[in-house]
Amino acid sequence: MRPLIERAIEIFSRIPAGWALLGVFLFPALETGLVLGLILPGETAVVLGGVLASTGRIPLWAAAAVGVAGAVAGDCAGYFMGRRYGDEIFRGFPMMRPGEPRVQRLVARFGAYAAFGVRFLIGLRIAGPIAMGAARMPPWKYSPANLFGAITWSTIFSLAGYVFGEAFSAALSHARHYEEAAFAALAV
Repeated sequence: MRPLIERAIEIFSRIPAGWALLGVFLFPALETGLVLGLILPGETAVVLGGVLASTGRIPLWAAAAVGVAGAVAGDCAGYFMGRRYGDEIFRGFPMMRPGEPRVQRLVARFGAYAAFGVRFLIGLRIAGPIAMGAARMPPWKYSPANLFGAITWSTIFSLAGYVFGEAFSAALSHARHYEEAAFAALAV
């Protein structure tokens, strides 16, 4: 697992800052907006944005802000697709069908709070905006709750990446220190 994480951070840190921020925007946007969340989990890019911020290449607030923008853009696209094509989408993507009744129950029970909450539930995060649109949740209820959920979600994951990035860099520097000492001992 360590080499995979190292490699992802290495690749992401080589990308010019503007392109990295574009990636932090696109992953969450495509997650729901094009129903690609099972392939492209949005929090991966937001966490990597936080890691990149921990190196000083981009500001932490920028990673969090573009994560919010991507999440809101993707969720709004999913919501409005659900209002227009909800039943057809659920028929066309059978893997999403189990999420629809769960989201419908959440909407019936919690209303707009469901729009906030599904952001944190991986399987429902993809189906949620579509199901809420199909359920005809009013946009004036959906949008503020979705925005607050996206702000909270992006802040948590970008901060986690920031903290993890600092810890990961520290762990690597300690490992390199011990690695150099081990090689010096072997050389003697």
